[in-house]
Amino acid sequence: MPIGHGARKESQRLFTEAQALIPGGVNSPVRAYRSVGETPVFYDRADGAYVWDVDGNKYTDFVGSWGPMILGHRPAAVMQAVADQLTRGTSYGAPCEAEVILAEKIVSLVPNIDMVRMVSSGTEATMSALRLARGYTKREKIIKFEGNYHGHSDALLVSAGSGVATLSIPGTPGVTEGTAKDTLVARYNDLDSVAALFAAHKDQIAAIIVEPIAGNMGLVPPLPGFLEGLRTLCDDNGTVLLFDEVISGFRASLGGAQELFGIQADLVTFGKIIGGGFPVGCFAGRADIMKCLAPSGPVYQAGTLSGNPIAMAAGIATLSELAKGDGAIYKRLDAKGALLKQGLKDAVSGSDIQACVQSLGSLATIFFTPGPVTDWQSASLSDTELFSRYFKLMLRRGFIIAPSQYECLFVSDAHTEEDIIAFTSAVKDVLCEL
Repeated sequence: MPIGHGARKESQRLFTEAQALIPGGVNSPVRAYRSVGETPVFYDRADGAYVWDVDGNKYTDFVGSWGPMILGHRPAAVMQAVADQLTRGTSYGAPCEAEVILAEKIVSLVPNIDMVRMVSSGTEATMSALRLARGYTKREKIIKFEGNYHGHSDALLVSAGSGVATLSIPGTPGVTEGTAKDTLVARYNDLDSVAALFAAHKDQIAAIIVEPIAGNMGLVPPLPGFLEGLRTLCDDNGTVLLFDEVISGFRASLGGAQELFGIQADLVTFGKIIGGGFPVGCFAGRADIMKCLAPSGPVYQAGTLSGNPIAMAAGIATLSELAKGDGAIYKRLDAKGALLKQGLKDAVSGSDIQACVQSLGSLATIFFTPGPVTDWQSASLSDTELFSRYFKLMLRRGFIIAPSQYECLFVSDAHTEEDIIAFTSAVKDVLCEL
Protein backbone atom coordinates (compact mmCIF):
# COMPACT_ATOMS: atom_id res chain seq x y z
CA MET A 1 0.00 0.00 0.00
CA PRO A 2 1.63 3.30 -1.07
CA ILE A 3 1.96 5.97 1.57
CA GLY A 4 0.11 9.28 1.66
CA HIS A 5 -2.84 8.80 -0.70
CA GLY A 6 -5.66 9.48 1.76
CA ALA A 7 -8.34 12.15 1.57
CA ARG A 8 -7.24 15.78 1.90
CA LYS A 9 -10.33 17.35 3.43
CA GLU A 10 -8.37 19.64 5.76
CA SER A 11 -6.19 20.90 2.91
CA GLN A 12 -9.35 21.61 0.91
CA ARG A 13 -10.93 23.44 3.86
CA LEU A 14 -7.82 25.55 4.47
CA PHE A 15 -7.47 26.40 0.78
CA THR A 16 -11.08 27.58 0.62
CA GLU A 17 -10.50 29.76 3.67
CA ALA A 18 -7.18 31.04 2.34
CA GLN A 19 -8.70 32.18 -0.96
CA ALA A 20 -10.85 34.70 0.93
CA LEU A 21 -7.80 36.10 2.74
CA ILE A 22 -4.78 35.64 0.45
CA PRO A 23 -4.74 36.35 -3.32
CA GLY A 24 -5.24 32.99 -5.02
CA GLY A 25 -5.07 31.34 -1.61
CA VAL A 26 -1.27 31.13 -1.64
CA ASN A 27 1.73 33.35 -0.95
CA SER A 28 3.66 32.20 -4.02
CA PRO A 29 1.76 31.46 -7.26
CA VAL A 30 3.00 27.98 -8.24
CA ARG A 31 1.91 26.64 -4.83
CA ALA A 32 -1.71 27.00 -5.93
CA TYR A 33 -1.47 23.76 -8.00
CA ARG A 34 -3.63 25.56 -10.57
CA SER A 35 -1.68 24.27 -13.56
CA VAL A 36 -2.21 20.66 -12.43
CA GLY A 37 -5.87 21.08 -11.43
CA GLU A 38 -5.38 20.01 -7.82
CA THR A 39 -5.98 21.40 -4.34
CA PRO A 40 -2.65 22.42 -2.74
CA VAL A 41 -1.23 20.14 -0.09
CA PHE A 42 -1.09 22.07 3.20
CA TYR A 43 1.93 20.82 5.14
CA ASP A 44 1.86 20.12 8.84
CA ARG A 45 5.42 18.88 9.48
CA ALA A 46 8.52 17.53 7.81
CA ASP A 47 11.39 15.26 8.76
CA GLY A 48 14.22 13.76 6.72
CA ALA A 49 12.93 12.92 3.25
CA TYR A 50 9.26 13.06 4.23
CA VAL A 51 6.45 15.53 4.80
CA TRP A 52 3.02 15.13 6.42
CA ASP A 53 -0.03 17.14 5.48
CA VAL A 54 -2.73 18.52 7.78
CA ASP A 55 -4.82 15.39 7.14
CA GLY A 56 -2.04 13.12 8.41
CA ASN A 57 -0.98 11.81 4.99
CA LYS A 58 2.73 11.03 4.61
CA TYR A 59 4.62 11.80 1.39
CA THR A 60 8.15 11.26 0.12
CA ASP A 61 9.34 14.75 -0.76
CA PHE A 62 11.23 15.50 -3.97
CA VAL A 63 10.71 19.29 -3.75
CA GLY A 64 12.72 19.97 -0.59
CA SER A 65 11.43 23.54 -0.20
CA TRP A 66 12.40 24.06 -3.86
CA GLY A 67 15.96 22.86 -3.37
CA PRO A 68 17.64 24.08 -0.19
CA MET A 69 16.87 21.05 1.98
CA ILE A 70 19.90 19.22 0.62
CA LEU A 71 20.47 17.60 4.02
CA GLY A 72 16.79 16.70 4.33
CA HIS A 73 14.26 18.30 6.64
CA ARG A 74 15.26 19.05 10.23
CA PRO A 75 18.89 17.86 10.12
CA ALA A 76 20.24 17.55 13.65
CA ALA A 77 23.20 19.90 13.24
CA VAL A 78 21.03 22.69 11.85
CA MET A 79 18.31 22.22 14.43
CA GLN A 80 20.86 22.43 17.24
CA ALA A 81 22.46 25.58 15.80
CA VAL A 82 19.07 27.27 15.54
CA ALA A 83 18.08 26.20 19.06
CA ASP A 84 21.32 27.63 20.43
CA GLN A 85 20.78 30.94 18.64
CA LEU A 86 17.18 31.20 19.86
CA THR A 87 18.50 31.52 23.39
CA ARG A 88 20.45 34.62 22.30
CA GLY A 89 17.88 36.40 20.15
CA THR A 90 16.00 36.17 16.88
CA SER A 91 16.73 39.44 15.07
CA TYR A 92 19.22 42.21 15.74
CA GLY A 93 19.23 44.61 12.79
CA ALA A 94 22.89 44.95 13.71
CA PRO A 95 26.17 43.19 12.91
CA CYS A 96 26.85 39.83 14.54
CA GLU A 97 29.75 37.39 14.49
CA ALA A 98 27.75 34.69 12.68
CA GLU A 99 27.47 36.74 9.48
CA VAL A 100 31.26 37.13 9.38
CA ILE A 101 31.76 33.38 9.91
CA LEU A 102 29.25 32.46 7.20
CA ALA A 103 30.75 34.94 4.73
CA GLU A 104 34.21 33.53 5.41
CA LYS A 105 32.92 30.01 4.85
CA ILE A 106 31.29 30.91 1.52
CA VAL A 107 34.44 32.66 0.30
CA SER A 108 36.56 29.66 1.29
CA LEU A 109 34.32 27.14 -0.50
CA VAL A 110 33.36 28.94 -3.72
CA PRO A 111 36.00 29.73 -6.35
CA ASN A 112 36.62 33.24 -7.65
CA ILE A 113 34.85 35.29 -4.97
CA ASP A 114 36.43 37.68 -2.49
CA MET A 115 33.49 39.34 -0.71
CA VAL A 116 29.88 38.57 0.19
CA ARG A 117 26.79 40.70 0.90
CA MET A 118 23.98 38.95 2.77
CA VAL A 119 20.33 39.57 1.83
CA SER A 120 17.01 37.91 2.64
CA SER A 121 16.08 36.05 -0.57
CA GLY A 122 17.29 34.95 -3.98
CA THR A 123 15.16 37.63 -5.62
CA GLU A 124 16.85 40.30 -3.54
CA ALA A 125 20.26 38.84 -4.35
CA THR A 126 19.83 38.94 -8.14
CA MET A 127 18.15 42.36 -8.08
CA SER A 128 20.96 43.82 -6.00
CA ALA A 129 23.73 42.14 -7.99
CA LEU A 130 22.42 43.63 -11.22
CA ARG A 131 22.24 47.08 -9.66
CA LEU A 132 25.85 46.62 -8.60
CA ALA A 133 26.87 45.52 -12.10
CA ARG A 134 25.21 48.59 -13.59
CA GLY A 135 26.88 50.87 -11.06
CA TYR A 136 30.26 49.25 -11.64
CA THR A 137 30.12 49.41 -15.46
CA LYS A 138 28.08 52.63 -15.68
CA ARG A 139 25.90 50.92 -18.28
CA GLU A 140 22.15 50.24 -18.26
CA LYS A 141 21.27 47.18 -20.34
CA ILE A 142 21.44 43.54 -19.27
CA ILE A 143 21.12 40.24 -21.10
CA LYS A 144 19.06 37.37 -19.70
CA PHE A 145 17.89 34.12 -21.27
CA GLU A 146 14.43 32.85 -22.18
CA GLY A 147 13.19 30.42 -19.54
CA ASN A 148 15.72 31.47 -16.90
CA TYR A 149 14.04 32.70 -13.73
CA HIS A 150 15.92 35.09 -11.44
CA GLY A 151 13.22 36.13 -9.01
CA HIS A 152 10.33 38.54 -9.39
CA SER A 153 12.06 41.92 -9.62
CA ASP A 154 10.72 44.00 -12.51
CA ALA A 155 13.69 43.85 -14.87
CA LEU A 156 13.97 40.06 -14.63
CA LEU A 157 10.36 38.99 -15.27
CA VAL A 158 10.86 39.34 -19.01
CA SER A 159 10.66 35.87 -20.67
CA ALA A 160 11.00 34.22 -17.26
CA GLY A 161 10.65 30.55 -16.37
CA SER A 162 9.40 28.91 -13.15
CA GLY A 163 5.95 30.10 -12.02
CA VAL A 164 5.67 32.67 -14.83
CA ALA A 165 6.01 29.89 -17.40
CA THR A 166 3.86 27.46 -15.40
CA LEU A 167 0.94 29.90 -15.20
CA SER A 168 1.40 31.04 -18.83
CA ILE A 169 1.42 34.69 -17.80
CA PRO A 170 1.82 36.76 -20.99
CA GLY A 171 4.32 39.60 -21.00
CA THR A 172 5.08 41.37 -17.75
CA PRO A 173 1.96 43.02 -16.30
CA GLY A 174 2.93 45.71 -13.81
CA VAL A 175 6.39 46.11 -15.31
CA THR A 176 6.82 49.42 -17.12
CA GLU A 177 7.96 49.56 -20.71
CA GLY A 178 10.86 51.74 -19.61
CA THR A 179 12.13 49.05 -17.25
CA ALA A 180 11.62 46.18 -19.70
CA LYS A 181 13.45 47.92 -22.55
CA ASP A 182 16.78 47.60 -20.76
CA THR A 183 16.41 43.81 -20.50
CA LEU A 184 17.63 42.05 -23.64
CA VAL A 185 16.64 38.41 -24.10
CA ALA A 186 18.83 35.72 -25.67
CA ARG A 187 18.30 32.03 -26.31
CA TYR A 188 19.82 29.65 -23.74
CA ASN A 189 22.68 27.54 -25.10
CA ASP A 190 22.85 29.77 -28.20
CA LEU A 191 25.99 31.95 -28.27
CA ASP A 192 25.08 33.47 -31.64
CA SER A 193 21.96 35.05 -30.14
CA VAL A 194 24.11 36.62 -27.41
CA ALA A 195 26.74 37.88 -29.85
CA ALA A 196 24.00 39.50 -31.93
CA LEU A 197 22.80 41.48 -28.91
CA PHE A 198 26.31 42.71 -28.19
CA ALA A 199 26.66 43.79 -31.83
CA ALA A 200 23.34 45.66 -31.71
CA HIS A 201 24.06 47.36 -28.35
CA LYS A 202 27.78 48.01 -28.40
CA ASP A 203 29.21 49.35 -25.11
CA GLN A 204 25.75 49.40 -23.50
CA ILE A 205 25.52 46.01 -21.78
CA ALA A 206 26.34 45.98 -18.09
CA ALA A 207 25.87 42.28 -17.37
CA ILE A 208 24.84 38.89 -18.58
CA ILE A 209 22.79 37.05 -15.95
CA VAL A 210 22.44 33.32 -16.48
CA GLU A 211 21.51 30.14 -14.66
CA PRO A 212 24.71 28.20 -15.38
CA ILE A 213 22.61 25.07 -14.86
CA ALA A 214 19.07 26.01 -15.81
CA GLY A 215 16.52 24.72 -13.32
CA ASN A 216 13.51 26.95 -13.87
CA MET A 217 12.41 25.57 -17.23
CA GLY A 218 13.10 22.08 -15.97
CA LEU A 219 16.66 20.79 -15.70
CA VAL A 220 18.62 22.03 -18.75
CA PRO A 221 22.42 21.71 -18.46
CA PRO A 222 24.69 24.04 -20.44
CA LEU A 223 25.93 22.64 -23.73
CA PRO A 224 29.72 22.24 -24.06
CA GLY A 225 31.28 25.63 -24.76
CA PHE A 226 28.23 27.72 -23.82
CA LEU A 227 29.47 29.06 -20.49
CA GLU A 228 33.01 29.41 -21.84
CA GLY A 229 31.59 31.45 -24.73
CA LEU A 230 29.70 33.75 -22.36
CA ARG A 231 32.92 34.34 -20.41
CA THR A 232 34.74 35.29 -23.62
CA LEU A 233 31.98 37.60 -24.82
CA CYS A 234 31.93 39.37 -21.45
CA ASP A 235 35.72 39.76 -21.47
CA ASP A 236 35.67 41.14 -25.00
CA ASN A 237 32.94 43.67 -24.19
CA GLY A 238 33.78 44.81 -20.66
CA THR A 239 30.60 43.18 -19.34
CA VAL A 240 30.02 41.54 -15.95
CA LEU A 241 29.24 37.81 -16.04
CA LEU A 242 26.71 37.00 -13.31
CA PHE A 243 25.94 33.39 -12.40
CA ASP A 244 22.58 32.92 -10.69
CA GLU A 245 23.30 29.87 -8.54
CA VAL A 246 20.17 30.04 -6.41
CA ILE A 247 19.45 26.46 -7.57
CA SER A 248 22.90 25.12 -8.51
CA GLY A 249 24.93 26.72 -5.72
CA PHE A 250 26.16 24.20 -3.12
CA ARG A 251 24.07 21.56 -4.91
CA ALA A 252 25.83 20.86 -8.19
CA SER A 253 29.05 20.71 -6.19
CA LEU A 254 30.49 22.26 -3.03
CA GLY A 255 31.74 25.16 -5.14
CA GLY A 256 28.68 25.27 -7.39
CA ALA A 257 28.72 25.54 -11.17
CA GLN A 258 31.91 27.60 -11.16
CA GLU A 259 33.78 24.67 -9.62
CA LEU A 260 31.95 22.02 -11.63
CA PHE A 261 32.64 23.62 -15.01
CA GLY A 262 35.80 25.56 -14.21
CA ILE A 263 34.29 28.88 -15.34
CA GLN A 264 35.00 32.13 -13.51
CA ALA A 265 32.03 34.42 -12.99
CA ASP A 266 32.45 38.02 -11.85
CA LEU A 267 29.42 37.91 -9.56
CA VAL A 268 27.37 35.00 -8.23
CA THR A 269 24.09 34.81 -6.33
CA PHE A 270 22.92 32.18 -3.84
CA GLY A 271 19.57 31.49 -2.23
CA LYS A 272 18.19 29.83 0.85
CA ILE A 273 20.50 26.82 0.71
CA ILE A 274 23.13 29.01 2.43
CA GLY A 275 20.71 29.34 5.36
CA GLY A 276 19.61 25.74 5.61
CA GLY A 277 16.24 26.71 4.12
CA PHE A 278 15.71 29.86 6.18
CA PRO A 279 14.81 33.07 4.29
CA VAL A 280 18.27 34.22 3.18
CA GLY A 281 20.40 34.79 0.12
CA CYS A 282 23.59 36.54 -0.85
CA PHE A 283 25.53 37.93 -3.76
CA ALA A 284 29.28 37.69 -3.95
CA GLY A 285 32.15 38.39 -6.29
CA ARG A 286 35.41 40.09 -7.03
CA ALA A 287 36.57 42.65 -4.48
CA ASP A 288 36.87 45.50 -6.98
CA ILE A 289 33.20 45.09 -7.94
CA MET A 290 31.87 44.38 -4.45
CA LYS A 291 33.62 47.43 -3.00
CA CYS A 292 31.33 49.60 -5.13
CA LEU A 293 28.56 48.78 -2.63
CA ALA A 294 27.65 51.28 0.07
CA PRO A 295 29.10 52.14 2.51
CA SER A 296 32.38 51.35 0.70
CA GLY A 297 31.12 52.78 -2.58
CA PRO A 298 28.21 54.64 -4.17
CA VAL A 299 25.87 51.74 -5.10
CA TYR A 300 23.19 51.59 -2.42
CA GLN A 301 21.73 48.36 -1.08
CA ALA A 302 20.32 47.70 2.38
CA GLY A 303 18.13 45.36 4.42
CA THR A 304 17.09 45.33 8.08
CA LEU A 305 16.96 41.52 8.17
CA SER A 306 20.18 41.00 6.19
CA GLY A 307 22.53 38.82 8.22
CA ASN A 308 19.69 37.59 10.46
CA PRO A 309 21.41 35.62 13.25
CA ILE A 310 19.12 32.56 13.06
CA ALA A 311 19.60 32.24 9.30
CA MET A 312 23.35 32.75 9.70
CA ALA A 313 23.57 30.05 12.37
CA ALA A 314 21.59 27.63 10.21
CA GLY A 315 23.79 28.47 7.22
CA ILE A 316 27.04 27.88 9.11
CA ALA A 317 25.76 24.48 10.24
CA THR A 318 24.53 23.54 6.75
CA LEU A 319 27.73 24.45 4.92
CA SER A 320 29.82 22.78 7.62
CA GLU A 321 27.88 19.56 7.05
CA LEU A 322 28.27 19.85 3.28
CA ALA A 323 32.03 20.35 3.60
CA LYS A 324 32.59 17.36 5.91
CA GLY A 325 34.91 14.65 4.60
CA ASP A 326 36.05 16.91 1.77
CA GLY A 327 32.50 17.08 0.44
CA ALA A 328 31.77 13.34 0.67
CA ILE A 329 28.04 14.10 0.67
CA TYR A 330 28.28 14.95 -3.05
CA LYS A 331 29.47 11.44 -3.88
CA ARG A 332 26.39 10.10 -2.10
CA LEU A 333 24.13 12.60 -3.84
CA ASP A 334 25.61 11.81 -7.25
CA ALA A 335 25.10 8.08 -6.65
CA LYS A 336 21.47 8.65 -5.67
CA GLY A 337 21.03 10.97 -8.64
CA ALA A 338 22.40 8.30 -10.98
CA LEU A 339 19.98 5.75 -9.49
CA LEU A 340 17.11 8.20 -10.01
CA LYS A 341 18.16 8.94 -13.59
CA GLN A 342 18.41 5.29 -14.56
CA GLY A 343 15.11 4.43 -12.90
CA LEU A 344 13.34 7.27 -14.69
CA LYS A 345 14.87 6.33 -18.04
CA ASP A 346 13.80 2.72 -17.55
CA ALA A 347 10.28 3.92 -16.70
CA VAL A 348 10.08 6.04 -19.85
CA SER A 349 11.52 3.34 -22.13
CA GLY A 350 9.07 0.79 -20.70
CA SER A 351 6.05 2.92 -21.61
CA ASP A 352 4.42 4.33 -24.73
CA ILE A 353 4.81 7.90 -23.42
CA GLN A 354 6.86 10.40 -25.42
CA ALA A 355 9.22 11.77 -22.78
CA CYS A 356 12.87 12.37 -21.99
CA VAL A 357 14.87 12.46 -18.77
CA GLN A 358 17.50 15.10 -18.09
CA SER A 359 19.66 15.15 -14.99
CA LEU A 360 22.79 16.51 -13.40
CA GLY A 361 23.96 15.25 -10.02
CA SER A 362 21.03 15.37 -7.60
CA LEU A 363 18.75 17.28 -10.01
CA ALA A 364 16.45 15.76 -12.63
CA THR A 365 13.37 16.46 -14.77
CA ILE A 366 11.05 14.28 -16.82
CA PHE A 367 10.00 16.34 -19.84
CA PHE A 368 6.88 15.11 -21.57
CA THR A 369 8.42 15.67 -24.99
CA PRO A 370 10.83 13.44 -26.95
CA GLY A 371 13.59 16.04 -26.44
CA PRO A 372 16.38 16.67 -26.02
CA VAL A 373 15.58 19.92 -24.22
CA THR A 374 18.30 22.56 -24.65
CA ASP A 375 16.38 25.84 -24.31
CA TRP A 376 12.98 27.34 -23.59
CA GLN A 377 11.69 26.65 -27.10
CA SER A 378 12.28 22.92 -26.77
CA ALA A 379 11.08 22.85 -23.13
CA SER A 380 7.83 24.55 -24.10
CA LEU A 381 6.99 21.66 -26.45
CA SER A 382 6.27 19.51 -23.39
CA ASP A 383 2.76 18.13 -22.98
CA THR A 384 1.68 19.96 -19.83
CA GLU A 385 -1.72 18.25 -19.78
CA LEU A 386 0.04 14.88 -19.65
CA PHE A 387 2.30 16.22 -16.88
CA SER A 388 -0.80 17.27 -14.93
CA ARG A 389 -2.22 13.74 -15.08
CA TYR A 390 1.18 12.32 -14.09
CA PHE A 391 1.39 14.72 -11.14
CA LYS A 392 -2.03 13.76 -9.81
CA LEU A 393 -1.30 10.05 -9.98
CA MET A 394 2.07 10.46 -8.25
CA LEU A 395 0.44 12.54 -5.51
CA ARG A 396 -2.12 9.82 -4.89
CA ARG A 397 0.76 7.35 -4.53
CA GLY A 398 2.34 9.48 -1.83
CA PHE A 399 5.04 11.42 -3.67
CA ILE A 400 5.42 15.21 -3.58
CA ILE A 401 6.92 16.67 -6.75
CA ALA A 402 6.79 20.26 -7.99
CA PRO A 403 3.36 21.05 -9.49
CA SER A 404 4.94 22.23 -12.72
CA GLN A 405 6.54 20.68 -15.78
CA TYR A 406 9.17 23.40 -15.60
CA GLU A 407 10.79 22.53 -12.28
CA CYS A 408 13.25 19.93 -10.97
CA LEU A 409 13.22 16.87 -8.78
CA PHE A 410 15.54 17.48 -5.82
CA VAL A 411 17.31 14.57 -4.12
CA SER A 412 18.54 15.09 -0.57
CA ASP A 413 21.07 13.27 1.57
CA ALA A 414 18.13 12.02 3.63
CA HIS A 415 16.63 10.07 0.73
CA THR A 416 17.48 6.38 0.84
CA GLU A 417 18.01 4.10 -2.13
CA GLU A 418 14.71 2.49 -1.16
CA ASP A 419 12.98 5.90 -1.41
CA ILE A 420 14.34 6.43 -4.90
CA ILE A 421 13.53 2.91 -6.10
CA ALA A 422 9.99 3.25 -4.72
CA PHE A 423 9.62 6.58 -6.53
CA THR A 424 10.89 5.34 -9.90
CA SER A 425 8.76 2.19 -9.61
CA ALA A 426 5.73 4.42 -9.05
CA VAL A 427 6.71 6.52 -12.08
CA LYS A 428 6.88 3.35 -14.18
CA ASP A 429 3.38 2.31 -13.06
CA VAL A 430 1.99 5.79 -13.65
CA LEU A 431 3.47 6.15 -17.14
CA CYS A 432 1.95 2.82 -18.09
CA GLU A 433 -1.39 4.02 -16.72
CA LEU A 434 -1.41 7.35 -18.58
